[in-house]
Amino acid sequence: MNRKETESAVLEAAASGKLLKRPYLDWAGDQKVPIVEGFSVDLLTVETEPWDRLGASAAFVHLIGRGDWANVVVIALPPGGTTDLQRHLYEEVVYVLTGHGNTVVRDASGREHSFEWGPRSLFGLPMNAPYRHFNASGREEARLASVTSLPLMLNVFHDESFLFDNPGELPGRFGDDARFRGEGEFVGVAPGRHMWETNFVPDLADFEMPEWQARGEGSRNLKFVLADSTMHAHMSEMPVGTYKKGHRHAPDFHVFTVDGHGYSLFWYEGDEDFTRIDWRHGVVYAPGDQQFHQHFNTSDRPSRYLAVAYGGLRYPFTEERRRHFMGVDKSVTEGGRQIDYEDEDPRIRELYVSELARDGIECRMPPVDRRRAG
Repeated sequence: MNRKETESAVLEAAASGKLLKRPYLDWAGDQKVPIVEGFSVDLLTVETEPWDRLGASAAFVHLIGRGDWANVVVIALPPGGTTDLQRHLYEEVVYVLTGHGNTVVRDASGREHSFEWGPRSLFGLPMNAPYRHFNASGREEARLASVTSLPLMLNVFHDESFLFDNPGELPGRFGDDARFRGEGEFVGVAPGRHMWETNFVPDLADFEMPEWQARGEGSRNLKFVLADSTMHAHMSEMPVGTYKKGHRHAPDFHVFTVDGHGYSLFWYEGDEDFTRIDWRHGVVYAPGDQQFHQHFNTSDRPSRYLAVAYGGLRYPFTEERRRHFMGVDKSVTEGGRQIDYEDEDPRIRELYVSELARDGIECRMPPVDRRRAG
């Protein structure tokens, strides 16, 4: 067979279901809820439809840079609405976009743990524990964004019943009851590797974070360990008139705006120009595999964003992710993944200064002496 004949034979076999199967994507297409794709998506405007498995309206969001590990599920609860009781053998980190409500989780002993959430709350659901979401308002919709490891797990096991009807218990994922009340433990390691271990964060907008100057002027950052999950979550803050350093990593980091507004630039090594997206609360995006990206605060107050991925600081899952956390703030001039201000394209600072000037905001970035290539 020549190359054309081989490709034709492979495509024909794939169409008949004999090879190149995509268990998660095929399953998602059978759920009869909207599937939204894009580089960035405004989750506040995503249309949802009733999802029989959930007992509420939902949509799947598949970002171009999501990789193979995770997805986003948008859940829309009507006033006074609730989901059906859920249980599944994949991990889930939930960020509250709008509304107020509560979630009840049941442990292996049958005890129920209930916590109340509102806009910008963050929580992790212990794996395979039964739970249910409730909208506490009689007037307003509650909208949740759930990042899950369902794509990974369904592609591995390709068995729906194994994931959704599995009686296995993982009691170690719960921790003590205080972690459902917003209490937790600070695990001090080093700048950029400090962690807060809990199950629930009531409000990310005013959560205190330590400094991480190596990541950017005035930068603050904190990692979250939620329900002892393999899912990663971290929050970063940029002060007024500042921006982060450019960096790159593997795919799958789903980035949500928590507070403020701004924009991000994206490019691959060798690109002549940048791709830009503007963000505010409700917008999510995911940089592609090893795609450089850089975040800029154009708000008159500090801007915060939340990033959720599969493989965290405690449980990296892959050796690539482990290397990322070890050297995330190491310069590309030293073989790392971060571009120091001295090495960035001069157009980046010029654009930022002009963006701030348009809104009458002072640039607070320190001057730099640019290093010459080579």
